[in-house]
Formats: sequence, C-alpha cells, structure tokens
Amino acid sequence: MSTPAPAPEFAKPARSRGAAAIGWVLTIGLNVVAPILTYNTLTEDHGWSEFSALLLSSAWPVLDTAIMAAWRRKIDEFAIVTLVFLVITAVVSLVGAHTARALLIKDSSITGLFGLLCLGTLLAPRPLMFYFGRKFATDGTPASTAWWNGMWQFDGFRSTMRTMTLVWGVAYVAEALVRIALAYVLPTKTMVTISPIMIYGVLGALGLWTTWFGKRRAAEGARRAAEAEAAAVAAAAAAAANA
Repeated sequence: MSTPAPAPEFAKPARSRGAAAIGWVLTIGLNVVAPILTYNTLTEDHGWSEFSALLLSSAWPVLDTAIMAAWRRKIDEFAIVTLVFLVITAVVSLVGAHTARALLIKDSSITGLFGLLCLGTLLAPRPLMFYFGRKFATDGTPASTAWWNGMWQFDGFRSTMRTMTLVWGVAYVAEALVRIALAYVLPTKTMVTISPIMIYGVLGALGLWTTWFGKRRAAEGARRAAEAEAAAVAAAAAAAANA
C-alpha cells in the first residue's frame, strides 16, 4: 500500500530556484568577496590604515541585509538578528584599542557571541535554527513560510531544530576561539583573508551537515509514518476479521 500524500497545508510548496540562487550570490558577494576587495584596495592603493579599512569593509553586510529586506518587503527574525549583531559589531569596534589586531579579535568575539546565542535559544520556545531554517529552506513566500511554521507541531521537527541549534552553537564558539588565537600569531593582512574564509567555511560545512542531517531525519519520519500506517491497517483488518 502506498503512503498517502501529505495534507495540502503541510506539503512543501515549489521553491523558486532563481530567487534562491540570487540570494546566495548576494550573500557570498557582499559578505566575503566585497569586504576582502575593499580592505586590500584601501590599504594598498589609497593608504588607509588597517583599522579604518576593516571598519569600512564591515559595511557590506549591512547592504546585504538592506537589499534582502527590500527584496522580501519585510524584516524577518533572521534579518533582525543580523542587524542586532551588526550594531553590536560596530559598538564593540569603536570601544577599546583601535588597532587592526584588536578589531579582528573583537570580530571573532562576535561570532563566538553568535554561538552562545544559539545555545541560549535552546531555552526559548523556538531555537534560533528554526528561524535560520525558514530563511534558507524556503523562498520567503507566504505559502512556504506557512508550511515551515506548521511543521513545528511535529515532535521530530522540533527535535531536529534543537539538535541543529546545539551543533551550530558549539561549532561557532570553537571557531571564534580558533580565530582569536590566530589573530595573535598571524599578520593582519593574512587574517583579513583567512577570517571571512573561516567564518563562511564553517558556515558551508555546517550547511552541508545540516542538509544531510535534515534529510536523514525526514527519511526517518517518513519511515515511522509508514510503519504507523501499516500497523493501523493491520489492526483494522484484525478487528474486522474478529467482528
């Protein structure tokens, strides 16, 4: 017997591949490529100090957030978290020692704070990865957003989101500690290149793991649903035979 199709309200809507691709290009371009090019151009061709170049380079992620907000015509929880961390980064950057190494250490501390935030939201009604998942697993349309929100009622989905949040939190705390250590032993120019690569390298690795883990949990859920349906059919057949 075939497994029945999911109810319409829980069927995953078709996703726009073009919109998803544009989103990823903007994210990588404005958060990795543009900051590195800006830093190198300002320090090598225009004589800017390392600190000033680093500070201006951090404006690119703000533009990324603004573009996404204008594109989606709303600011979701993901955008709010991003903006809060950008404000924290700016404030932290302006206090204390104004050296390139200090700024790199402060920047590393911000990603560590993100990891701690992930861990802290495990105590909240919904963990942080629920909102990040909704950002990247859907195309932002009302139908796909409603589908994602509706999945929260399932135990397996809630467990998956909490496990993902735990792994992301631990990974980014560890990443921050490694980057802080490297900032003390490597030249600033080297760290300007390595730092975003580490951030998004860890992000890429976590993304691959998240995709694999999510598919595995989805397959397990489908198998359990099929087993439950088969057991229900068998029980109904046995009851009919004994009637």
